Amino acid sequence: MAIVKADIKTVRLFEAMWQDYLELNPDAQNIYALFGGAGQVINDHIALRTFNLPEVNIEKLARPLLAGGYVEAASYEFEQKKLKAKHFKHPDPLMPKVFISELLVEQFSKELQDAVADLVAQVKPQVVNADNFLHCGKPWQISFSTYRKLLAESEYAAWVGAFGFRPNHFTVSINHLKQFDCIDEVNQLLLDNGFRLNSVNGLVKGSGLIGLQQSSTLANMVDVTFTDFTVKIPSCFYEFALRHKVNGELFEGFVADSADKIFESTDVKFA
Repeated sequence: MAIVKADIKTVRLFEAMWQDYLELNPDAQNIYALFGGAGQVINDHIALRTFNLPEVNIEKLARPLLAGGYVEAASYEFEQKKLKAKHFKHPDPLMPKVFISELLVEQFSKELQDAVADLVAQVKPQVVNADNFLHCGKPWQISFSTYRKLLAESEYAAWVGAFGFRPNHFTVSINHLKQFDCIDEVNQLLLDNGFRLNSVNGLVKGSGLIGLQQSSTLANMVDVTFTDFTVKIPSCFYEFALRHKVNGELFEGFVADSADKIFESTDVKFA
């Protein structure tokens, strides 16, 4: 069967998201080179974050992906973090999966709900409909005091408030790295080269038995300009995924419990 190739507009969208991501996580470029760079590093998936308000929910973020040939593959729930998520895939096997999560705003305090509503009210429809929506950054003004209010209830909400719409992380497909047989070898190389890794519940999240092993760096610290202060906070991280066969088929989805721990890579307490 012929392989369906992604159209040039979709390919360029991902190239633009990668460049935006590197501005917040320059370590990723060094890691990319460490693994061999172009031709060697295949991206397993990227992750995007948003709120579940209708103006900017998962469906709004997914529109340019669906227009580019992506299809919805599965949905997930994260009760502890009060999130829902979906992942999307493309028939072109070299195109990354896209994992989009959204904060269930109504499950938080009225103070957080009002703060998020004020941010989203600043988003003009033309921003959401623009070609660069998935890497436009924050289309609102936010004070550091509002950031701290969000952070008190949800690190996720605070991250979206500070960084807006852009990839939270890219992910190296270990399956495509010819020089590595296991995720532990990848982690050791990263540690040997001075990169800090997310150690919540161990360096490796998941197992071969459930089809997916994951690890990640901790987010880079960057200066973010709020309306009242400029503060250094955690931004984006780089993830590494090794997929295994389950019942004879390579596992193509995500594991909610593992993803829950990966979310911790941007947690302020590890900064």
